[in-house]
Amino acid sequence: MLSDQKYYIKQFDHRNLHTNNVSKQHLTKKRGTKTMKSTVGTSLLVLLVFATLTYCLDARLQACQPSGKIRGIKPPPGQCNTENDSDCCKKGKMYTTYKCSPPVTGNTKAVLTLNSFQKGGDGGGPSGCDNQYHSDDTPVVALSTGWYSGGDRCLNSITISANGRSVKAKVVDECDSTMGCDDEHDYQPPCPNNVVDASKAVWKALGIPEGDWGDYDITWSDA
Repeated sequence: MLSDQKYYIKQFDHRNLHTNNVSKQHLTKKRGTKTMKSTVGTSLLVLLVFATLTYCLDARLQACQPSGKIRGIKPPPGQCNTENDSDCCKKGKMYTTYKCSPPVTGNTKAVLTLNSFQKGGDGGGPSGCDNQYHSDDTPVVALSTGWYSGGDRCLNSITISANGRSVKAKVVDECDSTMGCDDEHDYQPPCPNNVVDASKAVWKALGIPEGDWGDYDITWSDA
């Protein structure tokens, strides 16, 4: 009888041990499954974020790609007014052209350049918006082709900010990003696509020292 009791006790212990082992294995599998699901979920989230950022970056890049290139020619004698350190086209050099500009926001980054809109100045002929010349003492600007928007901003004011100051200036012309190196453009290269080409009055109003005149980082917005 005692022998039979020992036998049943051993059998019971063996079954309990087997049950415990199965439970542990099942718990381990559940934990492993949860960990795997968590890892997969994190990976998918990372991939989704990466894909979104890539798409946004591609969209911004595709929003304004170069439209082509033109080959520079040497200006004829007496051509290309170098007032305000204007560049002249160089023979054989390739210049990138654009039909667009970066998107306009409430705080659009740009490069301020110097131009004379007076008769005989490096701006060439009369301004495209009103067929008039403008004094260097008047705050006026020309915008890169994309921002000029086919004349949609003609005679409208923009607000230019730099050096801790702001000034309003009237849009009177286009800084052509699509063409250059010909008689119409005074044998100057095409404008970059992010330029606000401004009169001396704008530079003075911003309080920028004359030694820094030429190229200056600014922001601008429609006034």
